[in-house]
Amino acid sequence: ISTIGGNVAENSGGLRNLKYGVTRDYVMGMTVVLVDGQVLWLGNKCVKDVAGYNLRDLFIGSEGTLGVITQVLLKLLPRPAARQTALATFRTMEAAAETVSAIIAAKIVPCTLEFLDQQTIRCVEEFSRVGLPTDAAALLLMESDGAPATVAEEIAAMQDIARRQGAIAVQSAADEAEADRLRLARRSAFAALARVRPTTILEDVTVPRSTLAEMVAFVAATCVKHRVQVGTFGHMGDGNLHPTFLTDERDAEEMHRVEQALEEIVDKTLVLGGTVTGEHGVGLAKKPFLRRQLGDASYDLLRQIKRTLDPQGLLNPGKIFD
Repeated sequence: ISTIGGNVAENSGGLRNLKYGVTRDYVMGMTVVLVDGQVLWLGNKCVKDVAGYNLRDLFIGSEGTLGVITQVLLKLLPRPAARQTALATFRTMEAAAETVSAIIAAKIVPCTLEFLDQQTIRCVEEFSRVGLPTDAAALLLMESDGAPATVAEEIAAMQDIARRQGAIAVQSAADEAEADRLRLARRSAFAALARVRPTTILEDVTVPRSTLAEMVAFVAATCVKHRVQVGTFGHMGDGNLHPTFLTDERDAEEMHRVEQALEEIVDKTLVLGGTVTGEHGVGLAKKPFLRRQLGDASYDLLRQIKRTLDPQGLLNPGKIFD
């Protein structure tokens, strides 16, 4: 991996920072080997480049089905001068979600805006002992980074919005050690939930941020309807949610109920104008839903691209397409 300038952005799961590895915003170029052995260089070191089709992004989103990426040229960000962390707790998930919508509507762009529901809070607290309020229905981890004056202003504004939306409590991290403990809560979410049942199914949907309250309420009601256990967390600042089903794959009847709940959650996501995957990709699990989101024409175009670059289906076979 080659890099250009500055320091690596912290992997904090935020809106502006590098999240879950390399995202297309940070990739300036790459070397790709096609199935027939041709070696391509896509992109360059220029800040702006619109020559030809955007093949770089095509390969970034291809999940290994179009070629093998062997080298990546990354754009790096300088470490921000200041960073502050705050936590807000709520009596309802909807209030937390409405807070996110209000923060975005106020034109604030936090580096982190993370959501945990009560199931996740309780599991994380049992797992990590970071001092989370287990009686809260939901919490938001809010962070701002950048120039010190801007950071102080944004954190104060977000806290004020949370209070207006009915937060039970709003607190700022007293120091970096406390901020690290709060971040640990979010980083521990999946590991903590995975301890509850033999099988953990981590889902990934994204909706417009104005519909987050409706979506979290629907997920909760759907899982009650189908009698399945779920913990929901996610990058709410991006509209990204991870309903995480806690189940047992040895129980066929229970797995059927999980599948029914997931089907309804995906349908609701699409009704709200969302996407069936915000960051995890299509892979195997989301194949049945891709055509629903894209429509026949767009889906068939993807198939044509796949057949053109990999006519024998040798690259990551079985992924993305039915």
